[in-house]
Amino acid sequence: MKDYMLEICVDSVESAIAAQKGGAKRLELCSNLIIGGTTPTPSLYLAVREAVEIDINVLIRPRFGDFCYTEAEFGIIRRDIQTYRELGANGVVIGILRPEGILNTENMQILMKEAGEMAVTLHRAFDVCRDPFATMEESICLGIQTILTSGQESSALAGAKLLQKLEARAAGRIQILGGAGVTPSNLEELRRRTGLCQFHMSGKKVIDSEMTFRKEGVPMGLPGLSEYSIWRTDEEEIKKAAEILERMD
Repeated sequence: MKDYMLEICVDSVESAIAAQKGGAKRLELCSNLIIGGTTPTPSLYLAVREAVEIDINVLIRPRFGDFCYTEAEFGIIRRDIQTYRELGANGVVIGILRPEGILNTENMQILMKEAGEMAVTLHRAFDVCRDPFATMEESICLGIQTILTSGQESSALAGAKLLQKLEARAAGRIQILGGAGVTPSNLEELRRRTGLCQFHMSGKKVIDSEMTFRKEGVPMGLPGLSEYSIWRTDEEEIKKAAEILERMD
């Protein structure tokens, strides 16, 4: 498949390097991937920019949780977009909803102006909006280039029916980027059932911490998550996915 996109979400320099080596065409850079991703620091962006040559889109999400933001949070989002425009990022990944589950088009218009010439992706706020088709049309009117979506389900495979409808209705006016639970083992089925040619995955593996001394029973984050397990992108998983996409029709 000549015109496919394989975007890999990463939250470390090591994962970014593995993704590029595996054949990724673009990165979505974030922090805290384990909670769905939050805005990375400029220092992380600059370190990744120095380490890889492929395009980097930056997730702008000030916190874990929903996508209905306070005025203070909106101000942070605006400043972060300005920062990454100044740093030369390829694009930003953003989204704001109103309490009733519709796109906050007023605030999104402001953010689009802040983004300037950068590419803009509407992130998975789309997956918890009230009407995906209306939101897609609003995104097109705003000038957003891409929607990252699982088809409003827990995984892209579960949301394949809606993804197919979105791809057909988009008719090339906006890119539908299928994400959530995408792996080399289901790429062919996803392509067949949705018609998509753009896919987003992490290709993560869990590696063991290098710490030899371990103080147990002192959690630092979410319950049930070990401080001694680290998520990293697996170069071989990305390579498998890229090879599958290369040979698809």
